[in-house]
Amino acid sequence: MSGRDYDHLFKLLIIGDSGVGKSSLLLRFADNSFTGNYITTIGVDFKIRTLEVNGERVKLQIWDTAGQERFRTITATYYRGTHGVIVVYDVSNGESFANVKRWLHEIDQNCSSEVVSRVLVGNKNDGDTAKKVVLTEDAKRFSDQMGIRLFETSAKENFNVEEMFKSLTELVLKSKKEAALSESSYPYGNGASSGGVAGGIKIGGKSRPGHKSQTQKRSG
Repeated sequence: MSGRDYDHLFKLLIIGDSGVGKSSLLLRFADNSFTGNYITTIGVDFKIRTLEVNGERVKLQIWDTAGQERFRTITATYYRGTHGVIVVYDVSNGESFANVKRWLHEIDQNCSSEVVSRVLVGNKNDGDTAKKVVLTEDAKRFSDQMGIRLFETSAKENFNVEEMFKSLTELVLKSKKEAALSESSYPYGNGASSGGVAGGIKIGGKSRPGHKSQTQKRSG
């Protein structure tokens, strides 16, 4: 590995409306911690974690963006060099789900020249069904239309967070290898791969006690 402690270095970006739990997801994944206190992210923060995927060590640099409109000009510059994007909404906030289309459009605008893997994440799936206003089947239907994977997570309960980050890492790794293969086969770019995300939709990597697994996959 030429003195490095990793085989690949990927930049991931977490985006979505303010208050959907972007920072909580990052803290849970990177530090295995959770705080119930809401603190607005000022600008952009990032953390590092290394995963082993298919026998390879992948170092993740995960950027947490502020979702508030007044910070939009700051976060735009951080799309550069991004390999994967996590689009987060709050399952108890219908407006945050309605804004997902705008966030996906922003990815397309800022990463138009790059192949960027992405996943859709319905956070705050904490088990209180009375507060859940974005139904799983509606979110699944939308993610199916967009051709991206759907995860329902709870940073608070540590539900599906690890699985979501690992799945996105696998998508990025696969995309990178496919791009390298395409370049070697078509050195002049005639065989460039599309930006579609393979692997279908995944709603949950694991099930809650007393519930059937929600994991569903379809071939890409």
